[in-house]
Amino acid sequence: MRTSYTHTITDPEDFKHKLLLWSQQFDDVVWLDSNNYAQTYSNFDAVLAVDAFTSIQTDVHHGFEKLKDYQSITKDWIFGYLTYDLKNDVEDLSSHNFDGLQFPDLYFFQPKKLFLFKGSQVEILYLNAVSDELEFDLKAIEQLNNSTIKQLNTSTTQQLHNNIKIKLRIHKDSYFEKVQSLLAHIHRGDIYEANFCQEFYAEDTSINPLETYLKLNAISKPPFATFLKCNDKYVLSASPERYLKKEGQHVVSQPIKGTAKRSSNLEEDEQLKSELAASDKERSENTMIVDLIRNDLSKTAIKGSVKVEELCQVYTFKQVHQMISTVTSEVELNTHAVDIIKSTFPMGSMTGAPKISAMKIIEAMEETKRGLYSGAVGYFTPMGDFDFNVVIRSILYNETKRYVSYSVGGAITSKSDPLKEYEECLVKAKAMREVLEGYSI
Repeated sequence: MRTSYTHTITDPEDFKHKLLLWSQQFDDVVWLDSNNYAQTYSNFDAVLAVDAFTSIQTDVHHGFEKLKDYQSITKDWIFGYLTYDLKNDVEDLSSHNFDGLQFPDLYFFQPKKLFLFKGSQVEILYLNAVSDELEFDLKAIEQLNNSTIKQLNTSTTQQLHNNIKIKLRIHKDSYFEKVQSLLAHIHRGDIYEANFCQEFYAEDTSINPLETYLKLNAISKPPFATFLKCNDKYVLSASPERYLKKEGQHVVSQPIKGTAKRSSNLEEDEQLKSELAASDKERSENTMIVDLIRNDLSKTAIKGSVKVEELCQVYTFKQVHQMISTVTSEVELNTHAVDIIKSTFPMGSMTGAPKISAMKIIEAMEETKRGLYSGAVGYFTPMGDFDFNVVIRSILYNETKRYVSYSVGGAITSKSDPLKEYEECLVKAKAMREVLEGYSI
């Protein structure tokens, strides 16, 4: 049974920082921040879940069925992630590429303590707690002073500058060769589109995960920012993309396909945005993925309920302009939440079309096991609703192995120019590169 307590805050940003600092004492942490996009995207301004009461970690083998059992038994809030490689549980596929991060394939936990932000109110839900514990924690959070927070925000550069040597898993010439191979598959008719990804990594490296996340979020301010801690493994994400959301019988997917850089010159920035909106290539990429997602959603949808609410709309974020579409469906009341996710996983924007063929081909072309990159982080509610992002624009870190990684990718179609695709990858990597500054390639 959860004890509910409502706390009024005069400075939400200050309280958020204090709460994140306080959360670092726990082994299981999920922080989700909409960065003031809540009216457009989210039910909450921010969410923090900490301190596992129960949890599940598993590999891909029957991963979705194990999650289904766990979610059905707890019937509570659960938070966690799904790695891209759970594709192998959905289809007859495999993943044998190098994995420097070694995250579990699936991880969820039932938090003892949960904070739900909305405006100046924070709803605090504790599992089997007494009021004394709530009061003790609030006092500890409020006692974290501003000087500690300022020191945390400013020390990132000092700690990370000129300290991290980033390497490429796929070098530029090899990238061009692989894109040409993908184009050959497209011209033969094997696939129409493939999302091809490459990893940037650093070995024998230590970072401060919370400092790194705060700096990444400050640079990007995306609607699906995430700080996740699972013991010694961390996700520091500035994702702008929703994978899937369920509210009641309503399901929403919002794929991103189409990216343009920002400019500090307002006139040039508007021109870049207009060019993205008018690009036949980018619209073609986006439309193909929309068709794929319509097909995925139809597997669990009430007949005739799948709709494209928004097609190829350009949204502006701090780092980039993005082309986003919104696809929705309605499901029966008795449709299990995990079945909806399983039938649409992985996100179409991170695979290609046809989906299975594309996943087989990109697995052969890529050099790194994707793991959590292009997977999803999010939560289930006690009522079986859920909301998950797509893990892109993210730094992944295994503290024990001292391994830091970020990956970027792009959609390859018949109209793709290898050089332009490579340059788009660098645009997407800009925020992570700036955070891990001092690297050399």
